[in-house]
Amino acid sequence: MPAPSNQTASRACLMNDPRKKNPTFGVAVFIVVVVLLVIATIFYNAITEKHEYDRENAVDSVSSAASSAAAAVNAAKGASQ
Repeated sequence: MPAPSNQTASRACLMNDPRKKNPTFGVAVFIVVVVLLVIATIFYNAITEKHEYDRENAVDSVSSAASSAAAAVNAAKGASQ
């Protein structure tokens, strides 16, 4: 039986060895995840604050619109008399 060549022996050795993990890849994935979380948090806060702002200012604009309408109705009543 012929002796195995060096190439076959090195393949067998590589298949048995666990693959070396690259720590740089893990760090890169972690950084990407953190950046995406920060961006998502900024968008969430901006949308939440916009809804609060709209809710607060909608009450003011509705009351001012109601007072404007009441003034117009009163003016129309006064002009018709």
